[in-house]
Amino acid sequence: MEWRDQGILLSSRTHGEASAIIEVFTPQRGRHAGVVRGGASRKMAPVLQPGAQLDVAWRARLEDHIGTFSVEPVRSRAAASMGDRLSLAGLNAVVSLLLFCLPEREAHERLYRRTEALLDLLGQGEIWPLAYLQWEMVLLDDLGFGLDLQACAVLGPQANDLSYISPRTGRAVSRAGAGEWADKLLPLPPCMVGHGPAPDAEVAEALGVTGYFLQNRVAPELGHKPLPEARARFVERFRNSVANQG
Repeated sequence: MEWRDQGILLSSRTHGEASAIIEVFTPQRGRHAGVVRGGASRKMAPVLQPGAQLDVAWRARLEDHIGTFSVEPVRSRAAASMGDRLSLAGLNAVVSLLLFCLPEREAHERLYRRTEALLDLLGQGEIWPLAYLQWEMVLLDDLGFGLDLQACAVLGPQANDLSYISPRTGRAVSRAGAGEWADKLLPLPPCMVGHGPAPDAEVAEALGVTGYFLQNRVAPELGHKPLPEARARFVERFRNSVANQG
């Protein structure tokens, strides 16, 4: 059994004296693990960094075996992330969420393409937080928990003042449709529906919304495991940077 693809390195850990077990995210094979012979060497250490773009070839005697990878670097994203603490926190959040959420060996091609595009924006602080928010929305959608923000769940498409999201259904609710239930609903920042200039403070509020659905919809499906700490660290660092802007 063998295949070849390009992918994003999610994790690497030492295996035995000289090898490493890596997990990569590829468009056709999803999250996939394998052994890299010599992967624990000094020569391979700069290559096997989370977020790196790799050309990988996997081989195993049987399909359900862990198998072995041969890897060739395509591009490193270490420089873009290491020079900025927020970028590094964002990279760690992305790979940690993918490891947390994705089942093994299940293709998520659209999510892969969005992930690759997002990581290629690392270091571009003016646009990266909004791109990350949009990526989390795609992640929720790919996992079957997408938000329906096209029309008011109560009054239908004629309502144009969408202001809230139902925490139960993930559907948008207009200000008029919310009525006395408004204080039980989540906010709907305009940047989540592509309206307005999307200031960082608004993006930070929206990350609270996507975080709610990750914690209360996705995590329970995975055995009520807590969300990765890396996401919380990124959101906290981003919110602190927004506060310092003021």
